[in-house]
Amino acid sequence: MNHELIIVLDFGGQYNQLIARRVRDMGVYCEVIPYTASAESLKARNPKGIIFTGGPKSVNSDGAPFCDVEIFRMDTPILGICYGMQAMAKLLGGEVSRAETREYGLTRVKYGESQLFEGVNTDNTCWMSHGDHVSALPEGFTAIASTDATKLAAMQNEARGLYAVQFHPEVNHTNQGDLILRNFLFGICKCGGDWKMSSFAKEAVASAAAKIGDKKVICAMSGGVDSSVAAMMMHKAVGKRLTCIFVDHGLLRKGEGDEVERIFKKEFDVNLIRVNCEREFLGRLVGVTDPEQKRKIIGEEFIRTFERVAKEIGEVDFLVQGTIYPDVIESGTESADVIKSHHNVGGLPDVIDFREIIEPLRDLFKDEVRRVGMELGLPESLVMRQPFPGPGLAIRIIGDVTREKLEILREADWIMRDELEKSGLARELNQYFAVLTGARSVGVMGDERTYDHIIAVRAVTTSDFMTADWAKIPHDVLGRISGRMVNECKGVSRVVYDITSKPPSTIEWE
Repeated sequence: MNHELIIVLDFGGQYNQLIARRVRDMGVYCEVIPYTASAESLKARNPKGIIFTGGPKSVNSDGAPFCDVEIFRMDTPILGICYGMQAMAKLLGGEVSRAETREYGLTRVKYGESQLFEGVNTDNTCWMSHGDHVSALPEGFTAIASTDATKLAAMQNEARGLYAVQFHPEVNHTNQGDLILRNFLFGICKCGGDWKMSSFAKEAVASAAAKIGDKKVICAMSGGVDSSVAAMMMHKAVGKRLTCIFVDHGLLRKGEGDEVERIFKKEFDVNLIRVNCEREFLGRLVGVTDPEQKRKIIGEEFIRTFERVAKEIGEVDFLVQGTIYPDVIESGTESADVIKSHHNVGGLPDVIDFREIIEPLRDLFKDEVRRVGMELGLPESLVMRQPFPGPGLAIRIIGDVTREKLEILREADWIMRDELEKSGLARELNQYFAVLTGARSVGVMGDERTYDHIIAVRAVTTSDFMTADWAKIPHDVLGRISGRMVNECKGVSRVVYDITSKPPSTIEWE
């Protein structure tokens, strides 16, 4: 790629790819690279700037991740964020100590004079998440921000182009955080901002075509937005050398399997094999209640199904999956903590009968995937459909999965989507769904006592799916959703609304 480049050096924090997303949104191409990369390899990429990310460890702990100290001699502007600030300080001779007062969440901050904070209100709010703090500055650095608890909330060595902040400018909670990042990109790094998502789509298709050549490809389709966009990308790249294997595991939403088949087979003439294997999946899930075990079972069954079908259609070299970055970071990396594993990431068996797995969307967030889908010509009805996890309704059923529970939840999910579409709220909400909670509640229907299922309704607003607020759906709409679920879903006696944000919860319940 011939774009100007910003490198995000990944120390394993949960917001790391979000930084890259913010940079790309500002028109600058960005790649996330492990902190173990050598200065020599980074210099060969000729980046306009480097951003050090946060991380889950203390710089004073055994095995703490540190980058090559030669990176500071590259004469390239660097911005350290949270752990990245502490790592910069320690590597350059400063001191990092355990903070007397741990800061987590929204915090008042006062900014000083710095090109990094040009145009930013001096008395402001930021998002903190740290237990350590820089207690002594490295030589040549000055303090440029403070909070009540952290006197060194930001630092700079302007002569060397080194800047660092203890807070997270990349999250929405930091007021004017985007402006701080813009100041780094365009003021300090002198970027021009010539990169667009359309560029990514074209280059990703061209890259896939070059990589695959005249070989055969299987695309693993689960029916959701991510795998659908990945499939269309591969179809644009290699045409009829692609075979999409759509595994209908019986865990999809109402009518979804038929819609996927119609769009890809009839509208786009894609080679698609629909494999109906509800019985096999439900058989393996009998009695399984642990969500991690569910995910891994479903992931392995996915891959085994692909292997079986691949052998039936002949030699296949590549397997394509619709993995996106939230899947990756929530499944854990070398230096990141595991939140939950995803079937695309954590459930792959040790032995796989393909030469290589291709994940063309691995570095993208959901909204970016949707934009790529529109660039590729997929219909809006598919691209803008509700996000749906690969394991499907299995992880929206708390406890064991049965055909009866699936039918209840499938109908409840359809009612929620239908009512939100009718109310005109569907496009204002970023994700919404129903959960079969696994709990039962006393109810009264007619004059008889019932003891039936509790459905939880979940809806959130978010720009990046890394943080999310619960949606303030009007009470009359919630009332219609509840009324229909109790009346139309046999075996449901109560409906509740989830009013928890992310963090501390995740968007999905499992």
